Amino acid sequence: MSAKAKRRLGLAGSYAILVVLSVVWLFPVLWVVLTSLREEKGSFVPNFFPEGYTFDNYIELFSDTSVFSFGQWFANTLIVSIASCALTTFIIISTAYVMSRMRFSMRKSMMKLALILGLFPGFMSMIAVYFVLKSVGLTQSLLALVLVYSAGGGLQFYISKGFFDTIPYAMDEAAMIDGATKAQIFTKITLPLSKPIIVYTILTTFMAPWMDFIFARVIMGDNYSKYTVAVGLYTMLSREFIDIYFTRFAAGAVCIAIPITLLFISLQKYYVEGITGGSVKG
Repeated sequence: MSAKAKRRLGLAGSYAILVVLSVVWLFPVLWVVLTSLREEKGSFVPNFFPEGYTFDNYIELFSDTSVFSFGQWFANTLIVSIASCALTTFIIISTAYVMSRMRFSMRKSMMKLALILGLFPGFMSMIAVYFVLKSVGLTQSLLALVLVYSAGGGLQFYISKGFFDTIPYAMDEAAMIDGATKAQIFTKITLPLSKPIIVYTILTTFMAPWMDFIFARVIMGDNYSKYTVAVGLYTMLSREFIDIYFTRFAAGAVCIAIPITLLFISLQKYYVEGITGGSVKG
């Protein structure tokens, strides 16, 4: 067999593996979508494809607020995600710029400490965080979630710092010779060149609170009106509600996935550049 034929055979095998993996990945997604459109109620049915299709599950998800208020949960999640995203992005970008451009005592020690602390999962501090919030009367509030999600933002600066390191320092020096201040260099030179990493940071800091369950569940307790979507949808699966609300749960899962999917697809170009590329080549 020639080298060209072997190459083609290898590519065909790679494509076949990718197709199989795509089917495996898309199968549960298709199942959730079909369940959200299913006419028959109940959590378990013998057929993969519904016997009848309807949009009533989506309509009732938002209109029926007798037990659950999905619209309120969605609004809570959106508020927390946007506020946390804005605050965390500001903290990360500012910290990354300082660590990349400025030299001061204890800089390397602080970077090492941040790296070590970042290795520990956040939920290890969950109980301590809860009692701190309880002592200041902030439990069961959206502000508490924003503070929790944003508090550790300064430890996530490493990727952004690596991006800022690719921007030649000679540009900063030229601007300083022209009389620019550090703030002007940051806002008028560094930020315009850093669109990919800013978009990457926005995406990651928005997705975390949008999908988080653990902290939201612990902090909100039994306050249904302040639940985020992740906690609210989980409540629909409790024993007394699952048979009635399972199809609405699937509809809610689709609704919560659509915004983040569209956002990721539309900004995917900058997401990849933020991870793999620098701002200035050569």
